[in-house]
Amino acid sequence: MVCQEEQLVKKVCELYEQISSLESLKPSKNVDMLFTQLVLTCMPHSPIDVTKLNKNVQEIRSKLIRLCGIAEGHLENHYSTILGSYENPLHHLHIFPYYNNYLKLGLLEFNILSQHITNVPNKIAFVGSGPLPLTSIVLASNHLLSTIFHNYDIDSTANLNAQNLVINDPELSNRMVFHTNDILDVSNELQEFEVVYLAALVGMDKESKNRVIDHLAKFMAPGSFLMLRSAHGARAFLYPVVEPCDLKGFEVLSMFHPTDEVINSVVIARKYPMPIPMPNISLDQGHGSVILPIKCAEMIQVFNPLINHENIIEELIVEEKHS
Repeated sequence: MVCQEEQLVKKVCELYEQISSLESLKPSKNVDMLFTQLVLTCMPHSPIDVTKLNKNVQEIRSKLIRLCGIAEGHLENHYSTILGSYENPLHHLHIFPYYNNYLKLGLLEFNILSQHITNVPNKIAFVGSGPLPLTSIVLASNHLLSTIFHNYDIDSTANLNAQNLVINDPELSNRMVFHTNDILDVSNELQEFEVVYLAALVGMDKESKNRVIDHLAKFMAPGSFLMLRSAHGARAFLYPVVEPCDLKGFEVLSMFHPTDEVINSVVIARKYPMPIPMPNISLDQGHGSVILPIKCAEMIQVFNPLINHENIIEELIVEEKHS
């Protein structure tokens, strides 16, 4: 097993060297080939824990996640432009090479959400929707047929391209709203949403991701739901990992780690109705008192929303043992 992990890390590092030397990450034969190799390398189930890798590999992983984010942005821009040239872009979504993955991910997330929410949400926010807002489109078209989706992105051009995809569909265009904002500048209006989705690449390092999560915890409505995307095993070389400990102010309800071609893990959490008082432990270290929470994670309910049990690893977050 150790040998397999070493081979995996070696292969990922080799691909990083090749990818980082590219002049451009825009879609091309060479770019597509290298990222396909990277995804195929990281896709198989692996028990690897990326947090335990040495410092050099940790740095490579952080840089690789950023490169993946840039490449994904270019890919979405490329296909959004192509789709926007059609009279009815929504009729041609299948030309995007990962469209089937979004169909599967949308179904997975809808089924997970349905296990916890009692009514069809009136309004959902998607943070980091980008130029190709396929999650919102798939959910609005296939699963949540009356919900209004508010799509937030910091890039005005991305929003214009995204809006162009739905503008000729009279029904869907009435339920897809686009906002050009840094989500950290959006405050009280977050209270309007029963569900907030956070895209995987909003906050590509832990500090940035946690800053966004803390902001959402401050302004989302009590009892509302946060849907996040994370990564598990070797897939954490491709996307940032969200741990239960990162979700301060939220009750983590479940985590799912797909083992098929859907790369992202899915996390659902609910904002606490009111602040939860933590037992305090005072450690006097000569610099005042340090207040530590007793527990890092809540117990997470496990359920499988899919019929195919082979495609999901179900994870139970166990309460941290008292020392």
